Parts: sequence; C-alpha cells; structure tokens
Amino acid sequence: DPDVAVTVRKLVVISLLELFKDITPSYKIRPLTEAEKSTKICKETQKLREFEEGLVSQYKFYLENLEQMVKDWKQRKLKKSNVVSLKAYKGLAEVAVRSLCELLVALPHFNFHNNIIVLIVPLMNDVSKSVSEMCCEAVKKLFKQDKLGQASLGVIKVISGFVKGRNYEVRPEMLKTFLCLRIKEIEVKKDAEDINKPKKFMTFKEKRKTLSRMQRKWKKAEEKLERELLEAEASESTEKKLKVHTETLNIVFVTYFRILKKAQRSPLLPAVLEGLAKFAHLINVEFFDDLLVVLHNLIESGDLSYQESLHCVQTAFHILSGQGDVLNIDPMKFYTHLYKTLFKLHAGATNEGVEILLQCLDVMLTKRRKQVSQQRALAFIKRLCTLALHVLPNSSIGILATNRILMHTFPKTDLLLDNESQGSGVFLPELDEPEYCNAQNTALWELHALRRHYHPTVQSFAAHLIAGAPSEGSQALKPELSRRSAAELFQTYSMDAMTFNPPVQSSSSKKKSEVLQGDLFLNEDLNQLIKRHCGEVTTHLPLDFAKYLKTSLR
Repeated sequence: DPDVAVTVRKLVVISLLELFKDITPSYKIRPLTEAEKSTKICKETQKLREFEEGLVSQYKFYLENLEQMVKDWKQRKLKKSNVVSLKAYKGLAEVAVRSLCELLVALPHFNFHNNIIVLIVPLMNDVSKSVSEMCCEAVKKLFKQDKLGQASLGVIKVISGFVKGRNYEVRPEMLKTFLCLRIKEIEVKKDAEDINKPKKFMTFKEKRKTLSRMQRKWKKAEEKLERELLEAEASESTEKKLKVHTETLNIVFVTYFRILKKAQRSPLLPAVLEGLAKFAHLINVEFFDDLLVVLHNLIESGDLSYQESLHCVQTAFHILSGQGDVLNIDPMKFYTHLYKTLFKLHAGATNEGVEILLQCLDVMLTKRRKQVSQQRALAFIKRLCTLALHVLPNSSIGILATNRILMHTFPKTDLLLDNESQGSGVFLPELDEPEYCNAQNTALWELHALRRHYHPTVQSFAAHLIAGAPSEGSQALKPELSRRSAAELFQTYSMDAMTFNPPVQSSSSKKKSEVLQGDLFLNEDLNQLIKRHCGEVTTHLPLDFAKYLKTSLR
C-alpha cells in the first residue's frame, strides 16, 4: 500500500531525527590518525571510540538518504518498484527537508554541517513556497542563535556563491535572512589586549603585607583553582570571534555591492537597501563616497518605490552618522528628497513606510542637530504637521511625537506657535527646498484641527504642542507617552488587529419607563377614520371610459 509505505518512511525519518538530536555529543568527532589507532587504550576509551565511529557512519548514511529523497522528488524519478507516487514523493521530500532544517539549527557544531548547508541553500530558492519558507526560517534561526559566528560564515559563503551563480535571479527572502545576523560586536574595535585582559594575581609580597597566614593559604588554593579554570575554558576568544564576524560582513557587503552595481532593477534591491541601512555603520570609510553617489543616483533615477527610496535615505544617514562624521560630505540632496516626497506617504490601512520615515527623521534631524539649520527644522516641522492631518491615528501620533522631539531639540522653532510673521517673505508651501520656503512666516494652524481629532491621544499631543510642548504642568504629556520614542508609539497605537486603542467606552443607554405604541401618537378622530377605511371592502367596478368620452364630445 503506497500510503502505508510513505507514512512508515516519514515516521522513521522523524524518529531518527529526534534520536540523533538526543545522542549526538556537543563536539565534532574527528577521524583517528594511524598513530592513535596503533596505541593501546583502556576498554572504556575503546568503547567510546567504537560508539563515535558508529554514530558518524550512521549519521552520514541518514543524511545521504535524506539527500536522495529530495533529489528523487526534484528529478521527478520513480523508483524501480513504482510503489510510491509522485504526490507521495513530494510529501516525503518535505519531511526530509524539515529534518535537514532541524539538523542545521540543532547541530551546528557536529560533523557534516557544511554538507547540510550545501543542501539547504539551493532549497531556499525552490519553486515550492512551503519548502522555500521552511529553509529560510531555519537559516534565520541559525543566524539568531549563532554566538560564535562560524556556522553563519559557512552559510553566508554558500548563499553569496549561489546568488552570484544564478546571476542575482533569486528570491528576495534569501537576502532578507542576512538581517538576522548577530554582528554588533564589530561596532567597537579595540585591541585584543584591551578586550582580553589577563587576570592579575597577587604577588607574594602583596599577600604578606595584606593577608594573615591562614588567608594566604586560602588565597593560594583559590588562585590555583582559577588558573586551572582559565586553562580549561574552551570558549572562543573575542579576537577570533571579531575576525569571523569581519569576514562574514565582508562577504555580505560584496554581495550587496555587486547587486547595486549590476542589478539595480532587480527585485533584490529592497532587501539590499534594508541590509545596508542595518549594517551601514560597519562599512569601511573608503567606500563611503562611492556608495553615497550610487544611492543618490538610485533615488534620482525614479525606478524605486517610495519605501525603497526611504531605505536609500536611511542608509545614507547611517553611513554619515557613524564613521562618516569625519568626512566633509553635504547630504542636502537627501534632505531635499525626503522633504519633497513626504506627501507621497501611504495614508491608507497599510501605513507602509511610516516607521522607516520616523527612523529617517530621527537620524537626519535629531541625531545630526548640530549640522541642521533652523530654517530646515522649521520647514520639516510645518510639513510634518500638515502630513499628520492626512494619515491614520497611529501615524499621526508618531509624527506629532517626532515634532515634539524637534521642538525640544530646536527651541527657537516655537515661533511657529505665533501667528506673527518673522522677517521678510511669504511662506511657500509648494516649494520643495526646505531652506528657502520661508517656513518662519507661517504658523502651525494644523494643530487646532488635530485638537478636535476623534482619537484622544492625537488630541492630547496636539494640545501639548499648542502649549509649547511643556515638560511640567497641566499641558504636559503623561509618562507613558512622553517616555516612548515615535516608532514605539506608532506600533503601540497600530490598528492592524482591527482594535481601537484606547478602547471605545460603551455608552450607557437610559431605559425608558414607558414605551409608546404607534396608536397613541395619533389623534383619536383620525385613528377611527383610519380604522374605518382599513375595514371597508373594496369593490372593483368596470371602468367605462367611452361614456365619459361621449359626454366631453357633446
């Protein structure tokens, strides 16, 4: 019976998977050398060696079987017995892929892990969506839990080679897995001596001065134990981890730069821009100029979606806020682009791009406050207030929270709360240059409209900003609003779950003591007339139109 045959094989595959996960040791088993084989050993060691050799050979046999199941499905080949159908092969292959994914995550330290990587990576780009998602999720999980970085480096090498070999025609999900890499340790580059300072033990003279004879004896035993522990410690050094992470990041950036250079209209571009935005602070200073030029050209080309252009802006400012501080680069064109395209933000239920926009504004205006002029800050505050009228409540809250931070960062922007003009010129809202639109000659009238918003939190923020964003007093915000960032507030008040935050209070309806019937509304005489007419039986008489026609002719 084909169904029974397939079910039994699936159960065997899963049972063996659980068995190998349980009995596999936490170290890699290496093959014995000739010298080791010839030396005499005790029975226990011989027994352990036999177990390890048997485990490795059976594990290898198991992996080969899983690989064959996947290959049989991929090549659409039926076995000679022709017992198992193609549909059954697919189900069997999916179980085999799931088992390989489990082993990839559970046993990154054990033998044949690189072989599993080589099998899994091409399946990340498989036609079957379920198989592709399964493999991508396994790789993400591996990246998140990999503390040493060795397993991640192996996967990154294979993915980079695969993407290049396919001429960048792969699923974007493959590159999105890079975002799960744990490479924050490279941020602070220190000397190995500073990172791994050896433990300093007391000298004999210091002990004699400060400790009694019994204390010296205890101290000696304690230090001996600490030395043994330090020698026996098998954890990887920070220097080695740093080296592995650097190599991993180099491969990631090479993949990103190749796509930016050769495949600018590829569907992989959003994933590349998102990755660059995340790891931009770790890019080598030598690439900054070229990368900024490429990003600006991409924005100016007009081929990008709004969200992709936001990722470009975000990447550019992450570069400039890190090591790029030392470079003399004016990012005015990126400020102008963002100011110009603010009203293109999606105002519908998807709220696409709002979170990225809030992050961009934070890194562009708040974190670079010393490089931002007052005119630019005024223009952005005015345009953001106008934008807050058009979008959903959670977006409005995030935007108003950003404006609150900007008003604290640039105290002189409170002139927008005054209706008197400052200096010469007229405010030009349609001008796309924030420096020259004369924003000092306008006022934030939008806040008065937002104060009558249907969402109570938007009302609170609008009233707070009208009062000058005070930190104390009756118009100050509650701590749960003032202590959160704009992005956090955007997420908190999101309506993705189709719920209103805060919940709408149910109105208590007053029950009427008497319910009036329809008859009581009518006049008594009118009521009798209606009843009489309703009770009459209507008689249908034949209509003789000719009689009336003759009368009129006479």
